[in-house]
Amino acid sequence: MQGTALVYSSHERSHHIHNDLIVQRALRGRDNKRVLFLPMSETPQGGSEMERQEFSWGRFQYYFSHYRRYGLEAVPFFWTSGLRKEDVDALWHLLWSSEVVILGGGFPALGLHRYKELGARFNGERGLFGRILHERRARGLLTVGFSAGADQLCEHLFRRTWDSPGDSDGFGLVRRTMVTLHHDDSRNGDLHYAARRFQDHFVFGLPNDSGLNTDWGVLPSGNVWQVYEFVVDTSWDDPSDQFHIRTRQGALIDHFDADGRHWAFRGGDRLVRIESADGRYREAWMTSGGRLLNYWSRQPSRFHSIEDVLASH
Repeated sequence: MQGTALVYSSHERSHHIHNDLIVQRALRGRDNKRVLFLPMSETPQGGSEMERQEFSWGRFQYYFSHYRRYGLEAVPFFWTSGLRKEDVDALWHLLWSSEVVILGGGFPALGLHRYKELGARFNGERGLFGRILHERRARGLLTVGFSAGADQLCEHLFRRTWDSPGDSDGFGLVRRTMVTLHHDDSRNGDLHYAARRFQDHFVFGLPNDSGLNTDWGVLPSGNVWQVYEFVVDTSWDDPSDQFHIRTRQGALIDHFDADGRHWAFRGGDRLVRIESADGRYREAWMTSGGRLLNYWSRQPSRFHSIEDVLASH
């Protein structure tokens, strides 16, 4: 599946997520082979605006450097309080044109504020960053959210579950979805509570190293379709990191529906949601063990594949 939004949680640069889904996507680029990395969610440290951002970039830069000989261009853009109009204009160009964009880790609310504030301050459009992300989706380009970035690409930051003060409206590139990052099953109560509060959303717990590869659009009928492909990556095998990589310990992607039923998705599983434009029709199906099940009844579906679902709606 060639998604337009990949949100994930990882401890290090696991090969399946970072090579297969990110680097190779950039190397197949139509207009360029560029990955733009944005560490703007990192907080100042010791009075330095750059230290944490540069450290975050360094953890990706070493991995991307192995692909320079294949033409990969990996570039960061750092936030500073001294950005000028010409700097931000360059950011908008990179954001619009890069084959892959990665919103990095850190503090979700801080990064969200910075992304939105740049549009307001320099272009008089607080939603400019998000609008460009949605234009990327419409053009089939990939936007990636790592850790804090995953939270930001969803409909809301997960802290919206508890009505935390401040702006919690994400960019909605992963439509009507919320996630927890670096998840373990001790937080399943949070997922269940969020599923009850936001009954038109899907909520997922993403352990290290796992993610959601997603896309959505509008069918000729006017119905909205959304497909999730679940990514469970066990490729990082440094023994010293075993504690941090939950997927190496057998963790799957946890999910609760609004009725409190729990499901754990494996790598390669898929989920499709169909909704009418007015929201009156809502249905979903998921794969399990090679079968397609109705999401609500958990019974085998009359459809044979995700593609059959899309063609029939």
